[in-house]
Amino acid sequence: MKGIPPVPPPRAIILASASPRRADLLRLLGLEFSVRPVAIDETPRPGESPDDLVERLARSKAGAITGRFPGPVIVIGADTLVVAGGVILGKPEDRDDAARMLASLAGRTHDVVTAVAVRAVPEEAIACERCVSRVTFAPMTRAEIDWYAGSGEGLDKAGAYALQGRGAMFVTSVEGSYTNVIGLPVDRLYPLLKTFGFLLPDRHPRP
Repeated sequence: MKGIPPVPPPRAIILASASPRRADLLRLLGLEFSVRPVAIDETPRPGESPDDLVERLARSKAGAITGRFPGPVIVIGADTLVVAGGVILGKPEDRDDAARMLASLAGRTHDVVTAVAVRAVPEEAIACERCVSRVTFAPMTRAEIDWYAGSGEGLDKAGAYALQGRGAMFVTSVEGSYTNVIGLPVDRLYPLLKTFGFLLPDRHPRP
């Protein structure tokens, strides 16, 4: 008769991101975590595809957390890109740049690509998943573009819009993960956490 496998030790979770949207999504999952933003060079390398870029950045963010840890730790790193017609749209520089991006998205379908990397410490094992969602914008008038760009909501977001905010008024469909568009595909994150022994607490144990 096989014995019961040991329960993995609990791991502290660190989110290597300053994004309040990613933190909100982790809180919605009921997870306890600490936030330790990291600064890395996000410049694309010559000839680097959006898929390769987003995965490299997610891995780099997860790997950038260093120091002494009190015990086993899981570090979560993520990066999100908006890709329209093969062109990467990052965070706009100002409202005029936001308006330019919105004009390029209006009436078209674009990709939102997120890579999420999970690193286990002290094992120094890392796993990464990439997720792509297809987002379609309704046609927008010049007045609508200027109004939304002027609201400032999208100034700190790739593609200059927020699906979880006023930007939802202009999105007609999302194919794939909704949370991916917000910045963290939780449906891809959870299997990665389980890979490194993360278990949800059993609130209803059997007698």
